[in-house]
Amino acid sequence: MAADLKYEISQNAYIKLVLHALKHNTTAVNGILLGRVNPQNENVVEIIDSVHLFHSNLALLPPLEIALIMIEEHYGSQGLGIVGYFHANERFDDVELGIVAKNISDHICRYFPQAAVLLLDNKKLEAVPKGKCQSPVMQGLT
Repeated sequence: MAADLKYEISQNAYIKLVLHALKHNTTAVNGILLGRVNPQNENVVEIIDSVHLFHSNLALLPPLEIALIMIEEHYGSQGLGIVGYFHANERFDDVELGIVAKNISDHICRYFPQAAVLLLDNKKLEAVPKGKCQSPVMQGLT
């Protein structure tokens, strides 16, 4: 079944996680992917939103546990659940998932076996054009 799984990520979820990584490009960042299994096709996991968690002290367990509980309670009322984890490493050339990231993603997989783990490539993030943003919503993020 795992080989047949497909993941669809919404534009909103993708933009939020990329902006989080770009804003904190000198530290490791991580977050949670939220969504659900497609009701018409159980082989498709829909990633509808993302919630960024930390950009420092990723290994602290108590804040992580509290954050996961709060996310589950808030988004569960909207019909969404935790369907994955995203991570961007601190170093520009690091393209490996570290021990902390593996442990967090393993924890999520225990509760949602189809969970996605998304490792952002810092080299590709640096290729995003930089400039002044005209959108009032985005001005604080550039």
